[in-house]
Amino acid sequence: MEYNKVIAVTGLPGLYELLSSKSDGAIVRALDDKTTRFVSSRIHNFSHLESIEVYTVRDNVNLVDILKAMEASSEKLPDDKDNAALKSYFGKVYPDLDFDRVYSSDLKKMVKWFSVLKANDIEIKLSEVPAEEEAETAEAEVEEAPAPKKKAAAKEEKNETAKSEEKPAKKAAKAEVKAEEEEKPKAKKSAAAKSEEKPAPKKKRRKPPKSPLPKSQRRPRQKEINTCYDTYSRIDET
Repeated sequence: MEYNKVIAVTGLPGLYELLSSKSDGAIVRALDDKTTRFVSSRIHNFSHLESIEVYTVRDNVNLVDILKAMEASSEKLPDDKDNAALKSYFGKVYPDLDFDRVYSSDLKKMVKWFSVLKANDIEIKLSEVPAEEEAETAEAEVEEAPAPKKKAAAKEEKNETAKSEEKPAKKAAKAEVKAEEEEKPKAKKSAAAKSEEKPAPKKKRRKPPKSPLPKSQRRPRQKEINTCYDTYSRIDET
């Protein structure tokens, strides 16, 4: 069994081997009595030992570092019920532990877990990432690092081009507005001039209504009366 398959389950004592995981839980095998059971994720939480970190007076360290220090130490494992003995033991094995934040219950768990791992002959080590994957991740980080600068430069270029395009657009808009304002009075003047140039409409003369009587029975017109008067006056003068 590998160390990266060992998990701790909240609310359950001891350590377990993760056999398979499901959407609503996981199937695990106890390292103590080798019993297999289903554990619901709605009730319990799962923690891989690889992901557990421990508080120190400096930076946090992985649980593997504490377990390896215990493995390398010649000190006898203390009684997990004696808090003073637990603190004295870890003070000798790993003196950088932050005992203000690492409680006696945590020290007790580490002693029990170490005993279970040794009883099952599990090598205490983190799973190694293949060298090819590390190289690929390093190359990806190097390639991805300058990407934000390129994006920033591209954004600046876009902003500059947008500004340069906006300026002539604004000028053209202003020119169009001025041209429209100048054309409006011209249009008014031309409309007024056209209205002045148009001659007044001529009044149509009404024609006198036609008489239904024949010409011999019609009344003489004023012109005819005047001519008759002129002829009579001439006769009288003679």
